[in-house]
Amino acid sequence: MLKRRDFLKAGVVALAAGAIGTNLLEAATKKTTIKLGYIPIVDHLTLIAHSRSQFNHADLQPVKFSSWPEMSEAMRAGALEAIFALTPISLRLKQGGVPMKAVLLGHRNGSVITVKTGDDIKKLEDLKGRTIAIPTRFSTHYILLKKILSDRGISIDQVKLVEMPPPETVQALSIGRIDAFIFAEPFGTQAEMQKVGKVLILTKDIWKDHICCILSMREDIIKNSPEAVQELVNNLVDTGRFIEKNPKEAAALSTKYLGQKPEVIEYVLTTPKDRVTYDNLMPTMDDFKAKQDYMLKFGITNKEVDLNDYVDMSFARKAYKI
Repeated sequence: MLKRRDFLKAGVVALAAGAIGTNLLEAATKKTTIKLGYIPIVDHLTLIAHSRSQFNHADLQPVKFSSWPEMSEAMRAGALEAIFALTPISLRLKQGGVPMKAVLLGHRNGSVITVKTGDDIKKLEDLKGRTIAIPTRFSTHYILLKKILSDRGISIDQVKLVEMPPPETVQALSIGRIDAFIFAEPFGTQAEMQKVGKVLILTKDIWKDHICCILSMREDIIKNSPEAVQELVNNLVDTGRFIEKNPKEAAALSTKYLGQKPEVIEYVLTTPKDRVTYDNLMPTMDDFKAKQDYMLKFGITNKEVDLNDYVDMSFARKAYKI
């Protein structure tokens, strides 16, 4: 017969064993938190993976920002584990000592030069003397604008540039604060649908299949939680394929993250089909070198980032089974 003292002792042991088992189970099932900063633009549409994909290793927490400087500061301060950000901004953060690596592209193409409706701007040359909004001088958009102006023999000094958060562009165009803007979608489409603007040039026609926003992640999470990083990259790649095949469904899922009407996003994804693409998110050294070369050529930076240290293609290769 079990004495009371032995019974109590056995109970304590059982409770301890149960607690240990519970702790081990919790440790085994604990997910790695990934706070991912993004801007509500179509460039970051693969973020709908948060709603449509299963995550066993990563606890993905999207964090929306209204401007690039705000998001950059959050990454610099260590408040985020990852960001979808413009390539020049990302390279600048790396150059400034932020310990992070680029692991995937967000998209290819996807921006537009939009001009005011009813104005006499019919061609690129008509932008001389006009006020053009850009996200920041540390942007793909500034590079694309300067590239096409240079190709047409126009100096950037012949236009007036203003920096502006993406969500303010359509309103600024409608009230005449600016004459044109070069930004990521859906703001060009939004301006057209509101009949306050018209798209002059798609950036895919300035630099075909150009890269713009990329996914960068802090080095400590890559080192300590590679399975969570791989899961995130896998789900983003899978979602990129989903978007290409199911634009209507992707547009419906986007509302939670982008705050736009589904018909606006569906138009961006289909008119034309390659206005923005998500089927090739594989980062390559050639893509990054070309972007960095333009940054040096146009005076956006005066020193290079070691791309071999910054670009980590291993997770994308596994996702694409390369």
